Amino acid sequence: MNQPVSKWLRFSVFNLMLVALLGSVLRYKIAFSLPIIDQKFLLQAHSHFAFAGWITQSLMTLLVNYLQNRGNEAAFQRYRWILWANVITAYGMLITFPFEGYAFLSIMFSTLSIFASYVFAFMYWRDLSRLPSRNVSHSWFKSALIFNVISSAGPFFLAYMLAARHIHPNPYLASVYFFLHFQYNGWFFFACMGLFSFELLKNGIEEKNLKQIFRLFVTACVPAYLLSALWLPIPGWIYVIVVLAVICQISGWIILLRLIRGKLSVLKPTVSTLPRRLLVLCAVALSIKLLLQAVSVIPSLSKLAFGFRPIVIGYLHLVLLGVISLFLIIYLIHFQLITINKSTIRGFIVFIVGIIINEVLLMIQGVGDLVYVETPFINVYLFIAALILFSGTIIFNSGQLRMRGKWDQELDRPTASLSHE
Repeated sequence: MNQPVSKWLRFSVFNLMLVALLGSVLRYKIAFSLPIIDQKFLLQAHSHFAFAGWITQSLMTLLVNYLQNRGNEAAFQRYRWILWANVITAYGMLITFPFEGYAFLSIMFSTLSIFASYVFAFMYWRDLSRLPSRNVSHSWFKSALIFNVISSAGPFFLAYMLAARHIHPNPYLASVYFFLHFQYNGWFFFACMGLFSFELLKNGIEEKNLKQIFRLFVTACVPAYLLSALWLPIPGWIYVIVVLAVICQISGWIILLRLIRGKLSVLKPTVSTLPRRLLVLCAVALSIKLLLQAVSVIPSLSKLAFGFRPIVIGYLHLVLLGVISLFLIIYLIHFQLITINKSTIRGFIVFIVGIIINEVLLMIQGVGDLVYVETPFINVYLFIAALILFSGTIIFNSGQLRMRGKWDQELDRPTASLSHE
């Protein structure tokens, strides 16, 4: 096992446990009474730490690991201080947001986190360009870095409005959705697709086809932001561009699925049973996500959806948990980048069951709100779902404290073709 990558990823999955803990507390406060906790402040801590402490920390680690596997043997030593900077700023936000919300210390840590991402983007772009051989995954990675930098315009504009004490609902929401879009659909998604594309490339899928998929998604990413802002008055020609962006995304996804289907006989033996089944689940979640985006092209439906908080929360959790987090878990299991034993696998399975239950409940709550029908005890059920998620993180983190053991042989890598060089 690669020691540097394993150390940092164990740190990441521990952070995921803290994210799940905060989510459980938030759900408890909604379902019952917890007056000592400020709901808004804790929610800010939950979201910021999920982004920085879990997703970004994991992606940075895996991207550095890519450099190391491609010949840059000193990659982790070189990026060590940036990884620590991201961890420290993430924990700074975790500690300060619950007590003060957006105030001096929390803003300072969130700003430093953004600056750390800038430095990472600059260094990684340069190191990626210095690799002796290039492939389509580099295009995904570089676009991910660009979108991560672009996303910071949202928080900075929010800071400007707060400083000027001139907060208007439309610019405020537009700034929030700007940040979320270029994090979820830019930095997170493109980094994951870069990792995935590299594995597909190694297993016989032609690069020209993968480049076509990349071009479709990268063309769509910027205009697709307006899917989150169709409630704003926009000209007709911009609306046409938004529709074309949706078509590009769906076309890229269909092409990718067809490519995988065509190579299924080659790909299937290289992936063990559990990761393969989880990949199908991840693909279903991404398909639902793209379908929801396509439906949101209808302005009346977009306004309706974004007017109901459970629908927005359900969509964000679908992407963060069902697509991004699930892909990262699959990646960790498949390449055994952390300690893999029965506890780890049981924990991941419990966590994924929690994701499914949580999404189903949020969907029921959202549909109920749309038709103005209250769902009995829904907040209690959502609290139970949050506890299942938290329990899963406890179980798989406990597995990291044990020695690496022999576990279900079906989960072992059956071939060396997918191993990192």
